[in-house]
Amino acid sequence: MSFCIATTGTVSLKASKINKNKFERGKVDEFTVESVDIGDLKKIKIGHDNKGNSTGWFLEWVEIDAPSLGQCLKFPCGRWLDKSEDDGAIERIIFPAKLQTREYIPFVPYEITVYTSDIFGAGTDADVFIVLYGCDGICTRQKSLCLNKREQRMYFERNSVNQFIVELEDVGDMIEKIRIGHKGGGLNSGWHLDRVAIRRLLPNGKGSETVTFPCERWLAKSEDDGETVRELVPSDIFTEKLMKDGTLKQIEEEVEDPLEVHTYKITVFTGDIYGAGTDANVFLNIYGDLGDMGERKLSKSETNFNKFERGQEDTFTIEAVDLGIVYKIKIRHDNSMFSPDWFLEKVEILDETTEESFVFLCERWLSKKKEDKKIERTLYEQSYEGDRNSLDGSCLSVSSQDSNANLKETKKSRLVKAAEEGSMIPYHITITTGTEYDSSTNSRVYIIIMGPQKVQTERLWLDLPEGKDEFADGSVEKFSVWGLDVGEIKKVEVGHDGATPESCWLMEELNIVVPTKGVMYNFVAKCWLARDKGDGLTSRILNILDAECVNIGVKVLYEVTVVTGDIESGGTDTSIFMTVFGSNGNTEEMQLEKNGDRFERGQEDSFIMEIADIAPLRKMRIRTDGKGTRPHWFLERIVLKNLANQEVATFTYGEWLSKLKNASGSLVCEMPAVIDEEQMMEDTTYTLQVKTSDIGGAGTDANVSLILFGEYGDSGTLALKESNKSNKFERNQMDEFSFSDMLSLGDLCKVRVWHDNKGIAPGWHLEYIDVMDSAMDKTFRFQCDRWLAKGEDDGQLIRELACANNDILELKERTAYEIVTVTSDREDADTKENIWIILEGKMGRSKEFLMENSSKKRRFERGATDTFQFSSKNVGDIAAICVGHCPKDGKKSSAKADVFWHVQEIIVTEMELCNKYFFRCNSKIPLRYKRRDYKVFECAKVTESFASKARSLVPVKYETIVVTGFEKGAGTDANVFITIYGLNGDSGKRALKQKFRNLFERGKTNRFYLETLDMGELKKVRIEHDNSGLAPGWLVERVEITNSATGVTTIFPCGKWLDENRGDGLIWRELFPRY
Repeated sequence: MSFCIATTGTVSLKASKINKNKFERGKVDEFTVESVDIGDLKKIKIGHDNKGNSTGWFLEWVEIDAPSLGQCLKFPCGRWLDKSEDDGAIERIIFPAKLQTREYIPFVPYEITVYTSDIFGAGTDADVFIVLYGCDGICTRQKSLCLNKREQRMYFERNSVNQFIVELEDVGDMIEKIRIGHKGGGLNSGWHLDRVAIRRLLPNGKGSETVTFPCERWLAKSEDDGETVRELVPSDIFTEKLMKDGTLKQIEEEVEDPLEVHTYKITVFTGDIYGAGTDANVFLNIYGDLGDMGERKLSKSETNFNKFERGQEDTFTIEAVDLGIVYKIKIRHDNSMFSPDWFLEKVEILDETTEESFVFLCERWLSKKKEDKKIERTLYEQSYEGDRNSLDGSCLSVSSQDSNANLKETKKSRLVKAAEEGSMIPYHITITTGTEYDSSTNSRVYIIIMGPQKVQTERLWLDLPEGKDEFADGSVEKFSVWGLDVGEIKKVEVGHDGATPESCWLMEELNIVVPTKGVMYNFVAKCWLARDKGDGLTSRILNILDAECVNIGVKVLYEVTVVTGDIESGGTDTSIFMTVFGSNGNTEEMQLEKNGDRFERGQEDSFIMEIADIAPLRKMRIRTDGKGTRPHWFLERIVLKNLANQEVATFTYGEWLSKLKNASGSLVCEMPAVIDEEQMMEDTTYTLQVKTSDIGGAGTDANVSLILFGEYGDSGTLALKESNKSNKFERNQMDEFSFSDMLSLGDLCKVRVWHDNKGIAPGWHLEYIDVMDSAMDKTFRFQCDRWLAKGEDDGQLIRELACANNDILELKERTAYEIVTVTSDREDADTKENIWIILEGKMGRSKEFLMENSSKKRRFERGATDTFQFSSKNVGDIAAICVGHCPKDGKKSSAKADVFWHVQEIIVTEMELCNKYFFRCNSKIPLRYKRRDYKVFECAKVTESFASKARSLVPVKYETIVVTGFEKGAGTDANVFITIYGLNGDSGKRALKQKFRNLFERGKTNRFYLETLDMGELKKVRIEHDNSGLAPGWLVERVEITNSATGVTTIFPCGKWLDENRGDGLIWRELFPRY
């Protein structure tokens, strides 16, 4: 057997397209090489002739882009080609790196013939480029016809015919138009183009087709209309077909209904604010459903000599081939001249041929100093209803748009569909690179997440953000990627595409958060991924058993749609924060990322967010920080769609969030949820009566604020400013405050009250607070009888007060339990026999409850939900259940081995406090005669009722211990704050201070006492500092919190820096407990 390998032969790399002096240290050189088709590239041989003064050459890699194959291959080398280095070879054979190979749709060849006119000065030395357009706006990239300046000087002479073979994207069967132009520059850039002919092969190679594009116009700044770019439409097509008999049939025909050339009148409105005008050069590209016109410079204003000045309208006329329905523009400036910053109000485009008008609102800066520091904007037509924003795997934005989009239908994003189906979920990856010598890498890093039975995600590439080109020593990089839901994670593969010895990487730590599962995995890896270190592997599989697993709470995916009002200056660049409240708790405050062009006038912006499982939703709070160049925002409404169950909640505001444009100057708003046309919360007025005690020095001049907490969330901070008394909070005085247009929180459970310790005598002794809810016609009392003073009591300025109305609830020894069973909806899931259950709680074990089946009333049928009720002693919080399956007649002979009941879920409700306990079983229970054969299921989720939570709200002192690390510079001079989160709420942000003590020094342990109402089981801690002082960077070893009432200590490990100049640069950490 024999075989041959096709080769190109030796090709000399002579003229680099990038550098005059080629193959210099750290440089990339580009060459264009033509050769015969040798098929798929397998290897290359590269070498040099060892001539010259310094012949030694260290070659990093070679990249070959073969458009006709649709492949871009990278051949890593990382070795010397030098007789005095390495192995002395000056020639090497290198192979392509599989992971670095990029594939795309193969290009097709076009034969482009350019005819320059036979008139004086017709030739050009400029860089000529071309773009081809097919149907529906499909186009090629912009391609220069000359490879270098030498060719530019040779071609495009007067009366010349120049032919080029160019490989470009396939634009389809018909070339609708071409754009041809040059970039100016040089002594003889003006060009008179006669025509362009484009020839390409017919399918199956049976002939060719030549399309002619007449021009007969100047492309010159000093001739004709001054344009250096022309759009040309075809006039005739010449086809040569190879017939079956071997003859060549020639057909010449005119193009039917070619696209027309339209005249577009463009009016640019510069804003009427200080510094709005620009002296920079402005460029515009217009997009329609038939394509775009290419970027054009807006040179000559027809209305003003000095264009783009403050409050000015500038009009320009541009000719272009019919763009169809215009829907998008891109406008930019080049940041040149003395004052380039520009505030663009809007752009209006009139198609004079069809008399259609299009309006593009901007109302934003194009500036490298202001707002988001961008000098290019993509604007959509005011009435455009298609999708606007781009969506990729790393950002959680929903919409997508390209030049081929259907303009009349809003396409549902692939990602949203996948999220609704539950097939794709987000993974948050944090990677810490080691600090040893040579730890960094500029290779592309990937991760593959593996579940049971060979289910795994595809290779998820962790691409660094713009501006970063490597995983630097000691760096912490964060990524959000979407991948297949693999179920329970078993293994994780991490690797990179580096193939040279220099592409080594030391991975210190890997952290994976799966929000939809509510778990976080942390691998302390400390392993090399390198060919020349350790075991020589560039990828590694980590077993999930080696990771620390932390429960962080399940999140639900929501599609969030934010609608900004179509009102002048309604858009904003301020920071926006959202808090959502539901019947089962509330989220923390979450920032809505601007992400480029969100929250602009008249826009609907959709993106995916992870929100705590708190449904049904009740209300939403939106807050802006009032900062930025455009701090005012007109919020129309926000819509939340649960992607799991498709439930939609609408929150409507229709008002400004602004200190100037809002009548009350508010930057915060609260909106009730409307679900299925039902408003989930009532409007109310809260009247607060605050009684200051009748003891010496009880009154205060400080500013007092409070927060109300109830069934449906909290009120937000209410500043007690306008009292019915002129001098408020005086000794033995009752002050009354009224807050209208509030949302009723239902039954109240606690109040958090504090003051800012300002004024001459800030200490305050509060007797009680009465809160009247007008909608419920009910008054809630909160007894205090304590000081809020630094020099009295325990020195705290903040108190949490439990509602006195809730004190009457006492737990009884006996209660009733409702047990709901859900039988699986699968074949053979049902049973005709009985089921028994035992509850195991913190206060003991229940008796056996028998759930009987009968012929009259069948239970446990396929897909059925059955409800039972039993009276029992109270077993407290239920931790587990024992479930058995027994014969109806009680006979041993009836217990057949192959009979099962497949249970999906069991829900147990304690009827007095109405706490619900969920057990996700998804298991087969075999039929057994003996009672010792059963299955045990642990509680997966608890929904605690408001009454139960309110009952447990008693004051508790929490001993908080903060341990600072022992590394050099570990201590901090900054002000430190802590927020503790438990099942029953949080502590609020508390400052950790002690008089006359130097806290948080290297290797030291500091102890604090915080009094708050019982928070229940502690879930997490947020520790942060304000970055003040000379040395604010801080290494936190751990935080320990002890409930003084129960003696239970919860440890929150950290071991991370809170330092803007280290790791990920964060000055806050969320810590989860280690049990």
